Amino acid sequence: MAEAILQVRDLVKHYPLTQGILFKKQVGAVRAVDGVDFDLRQGETLGIVGESGCGKSTVAKMLVNLERPTSGTITYKGDDITKLSPRALRAVRRNIQMVFQDPYTSLNPRMTVGDIIGEPYEIHPEVAPKGDRRRKVQDLLDVVGLNPEYINRYPHQFSGGQRQRIGIARGLALQPEIIVADEPVSALDVSVQAQVVNLLERLQDEFRLSYVFIAHDLSIVRHISDRVGVMYLGRIVEVGTDAEIYDHPTHPYTQALLSAVPVPDPGAREHRERIILAGDVPSPANIPSGCRFRTRCWKAQERCALEVPLLAVPAAFRLTDSPARHDSACHFAEEKRVVPPEEEGTAPDRPLHPEQAELPGQAELPEDTGLPEDTGLAGQTDLPGQAELPEQPPSPEQSPLRKGPAPGEGPVPGKGPAPGDGSAPDGSAPGEGTVRKEPTLPEQPPSPEQPPPADGPTGPAGS
Repeated sequence: MAEAILQVRDLVKHYPLTQGILFKKQVGAVRAVDGVDFDLRQGETLGIVGESGCGKSTVAKMLVNLERPTSGTITYKGDDITKLSPRALRAVRRNIQMVFQDPYTSLNPRMTVGDIIGEPYEIHPEVAPKGDRRRKVQDLLDVVGLNPEYINRYPHQFSGGQRQRIGIARGLALQPEIIVADEPVSALDVSVQAQVVNLLERLQDEFRLSYVFIAHDLSIVRHISDRVGVMYLGRIVEVGTDAEIYDHPTHPYTQALLSAVPVPDPGAREHRERIILAGDVPSPANIPSGCRFRTRCWKAQERCALEVPLLAVPAAFRLTDSPARHDSACHFAEEKRVVPPEEEGTAPDRPLHPEQAELPGQAELPEDTGLPEDTGLAGQTDLPGQAELPEQPPSPEQSPLRKGPAPGEGPVPGKGPAPGDGSAPDGSAPGEGTVRKEPTLPEQPPSPEQPPPADGPTGPAGS
């Protein structure tokens, strides 16, 4: 197992609540982060998931010292970065960079792409000499999949996915060891999300990076992460490998989160248990005593209100080799498989559609019995699902071989199409598009006011 290069212990961030204008008095605090512990190893991706407002982004900002923690330690290679001087902190920040959530507001619209990516070289000139910066910026654009010739363009000339690639290139400029990605794909389309995630994985293999990856999408977190931490109301309530968290969750909140993930397989969807949590998330300014999840938990007992559960391996799994043997902050932790595996959750054999045949993905066609008699549909077979036309002999006024009026023919005023012209009422010709049969009208002699067409006989004799 690789050595941890970043250690977080009892990290706390409280925002004071005050009253008064001239003489302010603190009356409480918003406990955004309230005791977070985790380790990040070399070349590892640690995913952090949880509801909005649970403190994920606040943790990310404290890791790069954009927010000063109220208490706790953040140790990078033996140095607590929360107590470093500004000069020493600048050297540490070179190795811990951040990719922000919104690619539209994290880039200065008045600066070109070359200036944005090259700005870290102005703060750390030892990384790139002044005459070599343009080439390095073009190399970074090429690494993240952008044309190096775009160096003089502005952010508004790029799409959302391209802007996020620019943000990633800026994070790579100083060759860091750790990148904190705060929901880097939440503002992007699904197809662009896949491109950015694949880019992050490729860069991790190429530069041996370590990621703290924060996101709401549980499927993306599982795809990219080696270990996953689940946060609830300022604390991590369960942490383990991706297989342990997703396939063998032990904390009730993790189980409720996984049960809300859409399942594309209809068979597994029918056999899974949907967990609906009661009530709302408590306010960070008024956190419940004991276990902070007890107000929404179906397992809550009197002990949960009195004792704060520790993030440790539950006693029921300490002497086993089960995948459920991982840290979970619950007094009554037990393994619960939310979505059964495919072999157990397979639905009974039945067609997915009423018209689907026994063969998967293919409808069984009946034997070819030839043309229906006296239908007038030459060259058309009787396919399943097609309504059979009633038997009707062709009338002298409607010949199946006619596709339009003869030269000189036209509709009789006030009577619609001329007899025998073969056109449908909507103007379409027989045999083209949908075949329609019009009822045969009895032949009427022409009236003195409506003489027959003078260009020749109509009907079968003139066709």
